[in-house]
Amino acid sequence: MPTYPTYKLSEIARSTKGKKPKSVSKEKTDGFEIPYVDIKAFEKGIIDNYTDGENCTFCKPDDVLIVWDGARCGFVGRGVEGAIGSTLVKISSEKYTNDFLFYFLQSKYKVLNSNPRGVGIPHVEPNLLWNFEIPDVDKTTQQAIVARIEALFAELDKAVQHLRTAQKQIKTYRQAVLNHWLNNDDGKWEMVKLGEVIEKPTYGTSKKCDYDIVGTGVLRIPNIGNGYIIDDDLKFAVFSDEEKEKYALKEGDLLTIRSNGSVDLVGKCALISSKEEKYLFAGYLIRLRPFPEKVNSKFLTLTLESHNLRIQIEDKAKSTSGVNNINSVELQNLIIPLPPLAEQQHIVVEIERRLSQTSASSVCIENALRQAEALRQSILKKAFSGELL
Repeated sequence: MPTYPTYKLSEIARSTKGKKPKSVSKEKTDGFEIPYVDIKAFEKGIIDNYTDGENCTFCKPDDVLIVWDGARCGFVGRGVEGAIGSTLVKISSEKYTNDFLFYFLQSKYKVLNSNPRGVGIPHVEPNLLWNFEIPDVDKTTQQAIVARIEALFAELDKAVQHLRTAQKQIKTYRQAVLNHWLNNDDGKWEMVKLGEVIEKPTYGTSKKCDYDIVGTGVLRIPNIGNGYIIDDDLKFAVFSDEEKEKYALKEGDLLTIRSNGSVDLVGKCALISSKEEKYLFAGYLIRLRPFPEKVNSKFLTLTLESHNLRIQIEDKAKSTSGVNNINSVELQNLIIPLPPLAEQQHIVVEIERRLSQTSASSVCIENALRQAEALRQSILKKAFSGELL
């Protein structure tokens, strides 16, 4: 196994930050023909704006771009022909191929995203980025490393595709069950605003959390499963008694995701059980605390997952900025069916009886997908430490 000498990234790479154009157009017209590469264009290839090129920085499809500002700071991808958006940065090097540089930076995403600069809007921490040590290898070796990474990723992608297909099938069945038992087509149930059956929603803490802090576990977006908490990837922080009281959780609470790049995840809920009362929760989550005399917590969790509620949530959350959001007021204004409590409990029993088998399968698939992502990161780590060749 070779041991590569290294450079600091600052010694061999340069960055070019995007700029906001003086003028943009929603339509491609004469004079406005250059695609404006914002996060949506960068990640999904969807162009919503065009510019005339004045006061712009440009990129090509082969360029390496990194999200500099926002919740996904540190996320790395390839360019789109056009003008780079103000939240993106192009990173290049004469010594390294763009493919090699792309995979190297991709291997550092978790570190960059977990250690941003700034309290309000997070930014990539330059001191962290530019002090990364990149292997000093010639371009022939770079190409061999990239080829090995891509071969292993192709095998991994096939396995992930099979898991995703099974996951979609389970989701389709699950929605069919929910829609059958939560359907109010005959109008027999009262329809109410969510805010009428819960306490005022509470946003989570903005305190910086990390893996190696001795303190209280903090639930984040990765800990929100399909209706339940996944606590095998916790970060920690130290809190005062006042903060612990403010961000406390109790059995029957729901945690919902309020902001995400994927609109499918906004509004996704997990129900708190007694074993999770020891945790607090982070800022991209909102705590919903039901009034037990009005609504069954499990019934509410299932309702918020149903097709009718997902339509409401996604309609409120969708954004063209690349980050989708739903706030506490919008959550409180969601319209939900409200059968009598006894009927709510009966519905929960019937749904859980039909979904018990698929729930276990769903947990196994989610675990396998997390393992696949961990394996992807392991491949990248080995690639740049000399263990793949």
